Amino acid sequence: MKICLLYPKWTGIYGKFSHFADKSSSWPPLHLAILATIAEQKGHELRLIDGQVENMSLEEMVSQASEFKPDLIGITATTPFYHIAVDLACLLKKCLPKVPIAIGGHHITVTKEQAFFPQFDYAFIGEAEISWPKFLDSFEKREDLSSVEGILYRENGKVVFNGKGQVLQNMDSLPLPARHLYKIEKYKMGTLEGVKNFTTVMTTKGCPFKCTFCTTEVSGNTLRKHSPKRVIDEIKSLIDSYNIRHFVFLDDTLTLNKKHILEICDLIVEEDLDITFEGSTRANLVDEEIILKMTKAGLIRLSFGLESVDENIRRLMKKEVPLEAYLKANRLTNKFKIETMNSCMIGMPGETVETVCKTLSFLRKSHEIKQANLAIAVPYPGTELYEMAKRGDHGLELLIDDFAKFLRYNSA
Repeated sequence: MKICLLYPKWTGIYGKFSHFADKSSSWPPLHLAILATIAEQKGHELRLIDGQVENMSLEEMVSQASEFKPDLIGITATTPFYHIAVDLACLLKKCLPKVPIAIGGHHITVTKEQAFFPQFDYAFIGEAEISWPKFLDSFEKREDLSSVEGILYRENGKVVFNGKGQVLQNMDSLPLPARHLYKIEKYKMGTLEGVKNFTTVMTTKGCPFKCTFCTTEVSGNTLRKHSPKRVIDEIKSLIDSYNIRHFVFLDDTLTLNKKHILEICDLIVEEDLDITFEGSTRANLVDEEIILKMTKAGLIRLSFGLESVDENIRRLMKKEVPLEAYLKANRLTNKFKIETMNSCMIGMPGETVETVCKTLSFLRKSHEIKQANLAIAVPYPGTELYEMAKRGDHGLELLIDDFAKFLRYNSA
């Protein structure tokens, strides 16, 4: 079969913020690349189009997909641009009416039937590493899909959900992502060391924490990890094939398993890979040993989720990290000259003008914190924050339920 996987450009809706969104959010669609490899290993022919990094309109994406003459189309989308995926599917249906379209990603996972619009023929709920190859086998042979867990589809005009799919436990069984399918040279990132070609690597999946503004419905609460050797093999293959020297580790909490990250760093140093990397973690999950080893291995940037300094807000958002930990962690990263971002969020439950000013004052007066960014909280579906807003808890009020307006930038 010929399979076309699509990642639509979504930053064009942000007006004057589009340039910023382009610079900060044009990252390789790693999960699509993993699914592409799985399909390639089954003998299928793949085309992967990243409309975001290639700056393609939806019409251009449809044109390129049509030229490929696919037997199946797959699209992925999160909540802020799910409506763009729907628009893309509409255009595809007009141009390729007989080609089935599958949708996957966080939004369809948490909303399921609610977002399973007529433009989509199939939907993948949760991770697809197990359900995707099973689906491809049944789809190609035109067999009954009832045994394929983790999908939505229609049968005799009714929506059928086969239940939650299995979660892959052996991360090392995953093949290397099919990065040859996208234009890897187009992914660039600004750093204090200049603009670097980069790509993304995931060493672990899952997060045990329960922050109210986040959801773990896709990757779950249990930590699963690649072996350090598998991580190094992937990095080495990227150096050899593409001369990529900067990596963004996509782990939810990079230093959650201390032994794991230290082993990776030791191998990077032992093999003299000469790379730089960045990631994000919790401020109370770093110490001098970790920062020292990560620095020697090439760490140049680290992000902590500070969110708010008001203790009541931190309690309501279930941010169980002592405030002192941020000062200590930033002190450490400053010592080793690591660029450090402290992400803050305005508008969480319990927020007032006074609590906003309290956070701003803390940032301004702290000698340790050199850099911070502030976002406006968005109650994305699947999060506890969304349920709080629907109920009207803690002074929150959900003014709209149109997810097309649940934007990442320039929106409240």
